[in-house]
Formats: sequence, C-alpha cells, structure tokens
Amino acid sequence: QVQLVESGGGLVQTGGSLRLSCAASTRTFSNYIMGWFRQAPGKEREFTATIGYSGRSTYYADSVKGRFTISRDNAKNTVYLQMDRLRPEDTAVYYCGASTNSLYNTRPTDFGSWGQGTQVTVSS
Repeated sequence: QVQLVESGGGLVQTGGSLRLSCAASTRTFSNYIMGWFRQAPGKEREFTATIGYSGRSTYYADSVKGRFTISRDNAKNTVYLQMDRLRPEDTAVYYCGASTNSLYNTRPTDFGSWGQGTQVTVSS
C-alpha cells in the first residue's frame, strides 16, 4: 500500500487553470503507474490520465485530451495534473491512485492505493 495525499484543488472560472499535486509515501515510487481519476456527485469514479514509471508515457481520457497534462517527479515522489481550459463539467473530486498494472489498465479496481481526494469546482 502506498499512502497518497492530493492537494491543489479549488474554485476556478471556466477557461481557467489549476495544478493538482499528489505526494506519495513510498521508497519505490518509480515502480508504480500513477493515475488521476475524478468523481462527480452521483456518478462513478472515472479515469482521467495515467503516467508510466519514468514519465515518458502518458494516456488520457478523450474528455481531457489536449487540456490536461499529467507529469511526475520521481525524485520528489509526486505526480501532477495540470488542468487548463477548465469547463464546468470538469467539476469533481479528483483522486490520485497507484497501480502495479499497465498504463492502459484504467479501471478504478486496477489501482490498489488511493488518496483522499481534492475538490475542483469550475464555475460558469
């Protein structure tokens, strides 16, 4: 199990930007695929983005492709989600997760560790 702590959420207007961070407590951070998911009220948790061990490989949901960028700093045990051109439909609690599966295993059940989430609200 990896302990994860998200931060960086908040209230932003349509078209604005936010950068989420997720700090991991593990000595083997670079051994994990890291991912961001989001969950809106009354909806299931949905895949947003994943990043490979070194950070060179990434994968995005179609709904955020071209607007969001996932990155990681293995020296700091941290994964980031840069969110640009935000829309009201991006409003959700955002969670980071750690996985020992592949980059393209994007079901929530593929991730064994989760943070507590950070709220992102985009006003119209």
